[in-house]
Amino acid sequence: MPNTAETLLQRIRELQDEFEHELAKRRAAFRYHLENGRVVWEEEARRQHRALRVRWLAFLRRTRPLTVITAPVIYALIIPFVLLDLFVTVYHAICFPVYGIPKVRRSDHIRIDRHHLAYLNGIQKLNCVYCGYCNGLLAYVREVAGRTEAYWCPIKHAARVDGRHGHYADFLEYGDGAGYDAGVAASRRKLKDLADQPPGAAASDE
Repeated sequence: MPNTAETLLQRIRELQDEFEHELAKRRAAFRYHLENGRVVWEEEARRQHRALRVRWLAFLRRTRPLTVITAPVIYALIIPFVLLDLFVTVYHAICFPVYGIPKVRRSDHIRIDRHHLAYLNGIQKLNCVYCGYCNGLLAYVREVAGRTEAYWCPIKHAARVDGRHGHYADFLEYGDGAGYDAGVAASRRKLKDLADQPPGAAASDE
């Protein structure tokens, strides 16, 4: 019989399915659909989007000077982000096969598609590419780190932790020494099951 935590996890997955269904309805309302992961717009929707676009010179004129001045600070973060991407990807490629952990599908987390929106100007599109990469990268790294933690130390913390990854709910209770060995083995078995999930399924549990 499922315990309370398993029941809650199942409810979370059901809510995620409902959310995806609602997104599909919104796609229809905004007149686009997905074909092999690619957004396809109705021509009338594209025409309306182009009419809404603010030219980049007008966009800059109405932007606060301090916002323009701080932009290089924001974009300078691309250096540590790329280094993080490089190091985590190398670790992921080398160590996960050794541990027997299914690899994380990068495309489940890093989506760069908002630059296709015709109502955005060049500056806004660049911002969206940057945000899509950096936030997607953090989600990708989080899943790599979460699977690593689930393999090596699947134990809950004593105090509440915000921003937990999707594997945390299945971790052993803090102080459950008697169940530690069996719990680690169970956590590792569950990780191996991720290899059988369809694309996007692991991400949707988070």
